[in-house]
Order: sequence, then structure tokens, then C-alpha cells
Amino acid sequence: MDVLSDVVAVLRTGRPSSNRTSVDVRWQVPFEAYDGAGFHILLRGNCSLLGDFDEPIRLGVGDVVLLPHGAAHALAGDGTELLCGKYRLDRSRAHPLLGDLPEIIHLPATVGRHPELRAAIDLLGAEVEADRSGRDAVVSGLLDLLLVYMLRAWLDDNPGVGWSAALADPAVAGALHAIHDDPARPWTVPELAALVGQSRATLARRFAALVGQPPMAYLTWWRMTSAARLLRDSDAPLSAIARQVGYESPFAFSHAFKRLFGQSPNQYRLSEVL
Repeated sequence: MDVLSDVVAVLRTGRPSSNRTSVDVRWQVPFEAYDGAGFHILLRGNCSLLGDFDEPIRLGVGDVVLLPHGAAHALAGDGTELLCGKYRLDRSRAHPLLGDLPEIIHLPATVGRHPELRAAIDLLGAEVEADRSGRDAVVSGLLDLLLVYMLRAWLDDNPGVGWSAALADPAVAGALHAIHDDPARPWTVPELAALVGQSRATLARRFAALVGQPPMAYLTWWRMTSAARLLRDSDAPLSAIARQVGYESPFAFSHAFKRLFGQSPNQYRLSEVL
């Protein structure tokens, strides 16, 4: 999997939800802080996003607003139709890419921009009100797709900012993709550097500057984050999970996991079940 797909896969927990709402009178609705991410898409009318920032954000028809950290806010409008949704996220395994995102991501409906996002919005808007076989599965899949498209749109619109810079750098992005494609492989910095055509020192310096930690530290973190997802979502034995993330010894894996998460893999799995 690529980096962005992996980020979404490890963060998401439970099922996303969405609804389509139409209000014909002047209105204002507050939204409390949420342990996840939420979005609003204006389909018709006038609407403003209000929150703990300098000025209200005026939304045009087709505009998308993503609140990746679940910030408290309010919407106010007049004769409005909205498509809204939310995703529950596991903050204990939050990828640093998510931490780089601002509280509010506003994606205006600019002609010719982000056609995949626009297509997903149209499909989701039609499905949330449909009474057809397979609706729940289609809506859930479209919501996951929409989250990827919203994050991709922000990364594309903000080159050189945080993780968008890391993913835009050919050498660093190549090393990241290699790690995510095969986290169990016993990677070394010289091996990653050779793969992306950089010297060891250059890759190590660029990687640490853009990602925020050295390549081997990121590899260990990603292995443990992947292991946490497997412990939560599967019944695989500890020895199998250890091998899947690059540890021949369950003892060595358990030691590394506890150092990062503060509890053993078995304790973590039990806490997730409870």
C-alpha cells in the first residue's frame, strides 16, 4: 500500500456515517468537539462555518470543509442543503501526517480542480438517500474514498508544507513507499539510499528533515503501528504478527512494542477488546 492509504487504514476505526440535511429557514447549529474527523459539503443555499478562528468561513455551493481533528464549530445558513459525515479515528496510533493538518481544511469548488473528489461527492450524495440493496456497503466505501480524496486534495494544494513536502520529494517518498510496501524487510539506510539513488548521508538528512525522524526510527514506529492494527483487527497469534512486522523473535517484538505503547502486545489486544 502507499503511504496515504496506510495512514487512513491505521487511523480509521468503526464505521463512518453520513447524512443529507435540508433546511429552508435561517438556522445555526453547534457541533461539539469530536474524537475523530468530520466534514460538511454545501449542496445548496448559503452557509458559513463558525469557530475559534479569526473570521467565519463563507461556503459556496460545492465547497468541502474537513475538520481532521474534530474541532468544535458551528454552521449557520439560510435555505441550505448539506451533506455531512464523520469518521472515528484511533488517536493512539495517529500518523504524523494527520498531525500536520490544520484544524480546518476548506476545499472550494473550483472548476477543473479535484475531479475525483467531485465525483465521489456526487455518488455519495445520491446514495445516502437511496433505498436500494447494498446501500450501507456503498456508502461506507464511498466515505472511505472521500476521506482519501479530501486528504489528497489538501496535500496537492499545499506543496512544501509538512508531509506534503515529504511525499513530493522523490527520494524521501521512494524510501517511505519502500518501508510501507515491505515493513518486515530488514531495511538499512544504505539499502534505502541505493534504492532511491541517494547517498546514505543525503537520504538520512533529507528524510529526518521532512519526516521528523530518521529512517530507522520511522521504520520501527511504522512496524509497531502496523502491529497494533493487527492486534486489534485480527486473531493472529503473536508469533505470526511479529514475523509480519519484521521480528523473528516474539520476545524482541514484545519488547519493542511495549517501549512504544507502554504495554505488552497481549495487554494491548485485551484493552482493545474491552
